Amino acid sequence: MPESVTTQPNAEPGPAAGPGARTALRICPLCEATCGLVVTVAPDDGGRERITAARGDRDDVFSRGFVCPKGALFGELDADPHRLVRPLVRRDGELREASWEEAFAAVAEGLGRVLEDGDPRAVALFLGNPNVHTVAGALYPPLLVKALRTPNVFTASTLDQMPKHASSGLLYGDPLAIPVPDLDRTDHLLVVGANPLESNGSLCTAPDFPGRLRALRRRGGTLTVVDPRRTRTARLADRHVAVRPGGDALLLMAMVQVLFAEELADTGAAGEHLGGVEDVARLAAGFTPEAVSGACGVEPEVIRTLARELAAAERAAVYGRIGSTTVEFGTTASWLVDVLNALTGNLDRPGGAMFPLSATARAPRPPAPGRGFATGRRRSRVSGHPEVKGEFPAAALAEEIDAPGAGRVRALVCVAGNPVLSAPDGARLERALAGLDFMVSVDPYLNETSRHAHVVLPPPPPSRSPHFDFSFNALAVRNQARYTRPVIPLGEGEMSESAILARLVLCASGAPGADPESVDALAVERTLSAAVADPLSPVHGRDTGELTRLLSGESGPERRLDMMLRLGPYGDGFGADPGGLTLAKLLEHPHGVDLGPLRPRLPEVLRTPSGKVELCPEPIAADIPRLRRFLADRRKEAAALVLVGRRHLRSNNSWMHNVPGLKGGSNRCTLHVHPADAARLGLADGSLAEIAGDGGAVRAPVEVTEEVAPGVVSLPHGWGHDRPGTRVPVASAEPGANVNQLLDGRLLDPLSGTAVLNGFPVRVAPAPTPAGEAAGEAAAEAGPASPASAGSTAPSPV
Repeated sequence: MPESVTTQPNAEPGPAAGPGARTALRICPLCEATCGLVVTVAPDDGGRERITAARGDRDDVFSRGFVCPKGALFGELDADPHRLVRPLVRRDGELREASWEEAFAAVAEGLGRVLEDGDPRAVALFLGNPNVHTVAGALYPPLLVKALRTPNVFTASTLDQMPKHASSGLLYGDPLAIPVPDLDRTDHLLVVGANPLESNGSLCTAPDFPGRLRALRRRGGTLTVVDPRRTRTARLADRHVAVRPGGDALLLMAMVQVLFAEELADTGAAGEHLGGVEDVARLAAGFTPEAVSGACGVEPEVIRTLARELAAAERAAVYGRIGSTTVEFGTTASWLVDVLNALTGNLDRPGGAMFPLSATARAPRPPAPGRGFATGRRRSRVSGHPEVKGEFPAAALAEEIDAPGAGRVRALVCVAGNPVLSAPDGARLERALAGLDFMVSVDPYLNETSRHAHVVLPPPPPSRSPHFDFSFNALAVRNQARYTRPVIPLGEGEMSESAILARLVLCASGAPGADPESVDALAVERTLSAAVADPLSPVHGRDTGELTRLLSGESGPERRLDMMLRLGPYGDGFGADPGGLTLAKLLEHPHGVDLGPLRPRLPEVLRTPSGKVELCPEPIAADIPRLRRFLADRRKEAAALVLVGRRHLRSNNSWMHNVPGLKGGSNRCTLHVHPADAARLGLADGSLAEIAGDGGAVRAPVEVTEEVAPGVVSLPHGWGHDRPGTRVPVASAEPGANVNQLLDGRLLDPLSGTAVLNGFPVRVAPAPTPAGEAAGEAAAEAGPASPASAGSTAPSPV
């Protein structure tokens, strides 16, 4: 199968195939591109409907027929026979199938037992990445956090994009105000640490990202990619800059220095909304291209060229992603991306970096100063990590469970997460999870994390759930809204994801027997009560009961969506604008409603105390001395191998390794090593290497390739399916290595609490042969080894 599949736009859908078959529309929930699909639904031998094919929806207002291999195999994932169908409850040490009533009774009892002493710190909540891909995952976790009243909230954000939230919060006063590159109108795109030809885009929702980049090239634009790997995106680019992993902040700061030193800075129309420009100039003064070149691995003249071309482009945008966020200076690098956009006049202008306006966002209101964004309102119990955006670092979850003392976490609610594989030092976290008094996991699989739960609550396959992109529409390169109802009705014994999470909220609230619909009703009542009391709301002064009766929808989640659309920036204001957006209008337009290109939105997005973009926030300025020390250390350090992750188009974290059609080919867990390093280390293509870090060691087959720079090795994220007790046999057949086991969780970006998953030092050596291991075991039994023999089978530092 090709690595991407694109169909021509504006063609009529073909007929359904086979007796009893039909076609239906569905938005793909498998990555951030949110492509529209046409799925074929047909009965199986038992008469139960299943998806038998999927292709791109050529009439979708946003994706126009694009689909990648994941979307094309949507039906295979949806019908995975290894998905859990019934809840599991642990009895006599074993997880056994149970009824939904038995499962929720066990949840109520387990949480109640842990919380009976009245300390909400005893419970922690972990939210995984899939939550942002579902309606239920968007609507109910905030209610669950309130119901639990716990400060111990952990999410996948601190393993991914939290630095961007932190920098946006400091710059704009709102951690969700994230500008995205206006891909369809830019002339010059600088991509830092992103590989959208494999990821389909991230924190930048753009169906057919590859096609949009090719269109940029065709119209004479320039694409530059900064990445230590020669990725598929880098191969498409006009220029590939192989930065030293972790050196992104140094490179970007030097570009800022060049803009000021050569008087190229021009803030353009956004200038009147910027504060702190001169302070940024002073911070950058010492980071000349010559000063940072050796540490970031980029020649001074290349750095100057990058800055000059960015400044000279008529319309340009800088876009940074996970390679620049999951590093020691992730927040600083994320901040510098926006600083460069601002200093070149490309912030908030067409073709630059712009702020999308989602259909469910709050309706725009007159610009005014806000409360701003602060971190550290509370600190974690063990290591004193400051909270960021209401969360503690995911890397700190294990210590909050296994460290004794008052406030120790004794129960965990894990919703759509697999931190044993996604967080550092999964081995320690596994031991900690095994010692919990109670754990409930909402997950369709018995995976490396959920296998430790006392109760597992499986949501139905995605075909049986509605879809609206609450999160990704706020990051989309074009404003639009699309909604699809379930393609296949719930089967006997299945419970909707919304009902599962609503019942969890009730269990956490101490009312497990209440009607799950009451959770949605209460959310509607609170939202409308606040809206009618708000003088700037389109429904100010109206009757809450009347507004509630106007809501449409077949379920609580649909009524909440209708409410948000009506109150939103394109909404009808509950009848005030008859042409405005409602749920009914979305249902009338099954291929979506196009709301137009991105438009300038400053200063309406700002919530800073000054009412301006605070270009030099104090927390970042205070962290620059650490960057200077890092620069000095990099100058002095001996040559060392550093590791970076990588992404594959057929994968998404640990989600999809159990789908046979998405396995194989280049989607393998191998260690990429440059030929020069392989020769020096005695590694051959296909041989087994041992990779060691502060958290432990793993083994992986070697793939010798020039796609990584010398001194850099790469191992993909999301593998390590070798734990006993899971029920993912396809993934377990080729388990791969858990790269995050190389980390002990201590290395974090201090401004965001994000784990450093890229650019950390490792030791690599040929894996010991079975004979060598046997000899080592014999020597260990004989007694302590001498210093000379102790090093003979250990990975050697490089």
